[in-house]
Amino acid sequence: MNVCILGIGNLLWADEGFGVRCLERLQQTCAFDDADEVELVDGGTQGLYLLPYVQQARALLIFDAIDYGLAPGTLHVVRGDAVPRFMGAKKMSLHQTGFQEVLQVAALTGHMPERLTLIGCQPEALDDYGGSLRPVVHAALAPALAAARAELQAWGVTVRERAAPLPEAGELALSAYEGERPSAHAACRVGDARFLPQEP
Repeated sequence: MNVCILGIGNLLWADEGFGVRCLERLQQTCAFDDADEVELVDGGTQGLYLLPYVQQARALLIFDAIDYGLAPGTLHVVRGDAVPRFMGAKKMSLHQTGFQEVLQVAALTGHMPERLTLIGCQPEALDDYGGSLRPVVHAALAPALAAARAELQAWGVTVRERAAPLPEAGELALSAYEGERPSAHAACRVGDARFLPQEP
């Protein structure tokens, strides 16, 4: 089985980065016996550019921040035909519009995955540019990975825990991204006080 594991979202907007952070954590901590059959894809906000990955996969697992109208940090797993409906129910960003279209085009071309699962997390904050996951959403990473592993194993994919996690890499790696963020005093995040009203 050709399996695609896709993390989508924008790391630069707080909880919007949940899907990509899940994918990073999965890659760091897990290995697959049939590695040639499993592809991990950082989908970011690529929209229709992700169409080939969806069309070629027999099974597709998606991580994303989804507005389910639930308490922040709540995980919800959706499968099959319900996935496109949830991806577009309450659009929080342009990437969700784009990915909903990806699923629609894949269906129109007759190349939808046989198995489709969305692991979504209710965000707390999306309007904090340069911000990271809120604690309640960060705490959902481990349960999201456990849900993913259970789903993959139900599909017949053998998932093993790595003896030692792979090291983080790059400026957007979670620890660097969180640890090197300037203070609110050093980098104003609410706009120019000369033009925008400030909160008291």
